[in-house]
Amino acid sequence: MKLASLKGGKDGHLVVVSRDLQQSVNAQAIAPTLLDAVERWTECEPRLQQLYARLNAGQVEGASAFDPRQAAAPLPRAPQWCDGSAFLNHGRLMETAFKLAPIPDMETIPLIYQGGSDDFLGATDDVPLPDEAHGIDFEGEYGVILHEVPLGASVQLARSRIALLVQVNDVSLRAFGPREMRTGFGFFQAKPSSSFAPVAVTPDEIGDYWRNTRVHMDLHVEYNGAWFGNPNGGEMNFGFDELIAHAAATRRLSAGTIIGSGTVSNAGGKKGSACIAERRAIETIEHGAPKTPFMRFGDRVRMEARQDGHCVFGVIDQRIVRAAIGPRA
Repeated sequence: MKLASLKGGKDGHLVVVSRDLQQSVNAQAIAPTLLDAVERWTECEPRLQQLYARLNAGQVEGASAFDPRQAAAPLPRAPQWCDGSAFLNHGRLMETAFKLAPIPDMETIPLIYQGGSDDFLGATDDVPLPDEAHGIDFEGEYGVILHEVPLGASVQLARSRIALLVQVNDVSLRAFGPREMRTGFGFFQAKPSSSFAPVAVTPDEIGDYWRNTRVHMDLHVEYNGAWFGNPNGGEMNFGFDELIAHAAATRRLSAGTIIGSGTVSNAGGKKGSACIAERRAIETIEHGAPKTPFMRFGDRVRMEARQDGHCVFGVIDQRIVRAAIGPRA
């Protein structure tokens, strides 16, 4: 099943989207918003699945063309956005390139931080940022939307609480990262609003590409019209079930919580990268210094996950622009 939120109001308007991403139908008779649907997932999911089946069979009156430009993020805002760093290849490249001390227990305890979840961007929205000097970067990721997870949930229970899969551009400002990590408090200014592909999908929708709570699909990334990478999500060192259980060890996770995989990264270098920082790390290792600059205003990034040649989540295609800064009293 594929679901999206059309722009309007703080939480958008829920629609069911056809498998080929061409048609959509209003689902507000079942749930007004996607957040409401995941909060009542046991009740709403079967009815939404029935509507999805009818839409794909051409049996729904009132269906209309789906325009991703009219879509917000599937959850325009969420109770929590907890982003992991589950691809250890990415961290190892950073350590090697910049001579960083290894993070203790990195291979046995998942890395995760809590980001801002109040202002997600849609897939074709411009990304407004204040200054090119902040080291603007994109990060291609996968994520999961949860229904409620109890405190202390096991890995097995966590697995059962995954409602939907999403594709993410976790925008990063690299100039802030080193200082914020040194403080021990983690990222804040380094992580502005993240962007999401227009459609969230249930795990059954991608069949065998969903194994061991990992998305085994290539994430195709283009930067200013040129290939940048197509790393596969299957190389996560920790599955989403492990990330969820780690996050729930000391807190309950509300329905609508989103857990991110961190930058999709593959060993060997043949499949490129899903962020500029990783390419710069590889350049530093190979040439002694980075060559690829961070993003400038007007630059574009495009991301798309494909299943047997077909787009799954829709396309992230967005431009970096100078933010309009309000008055400083």
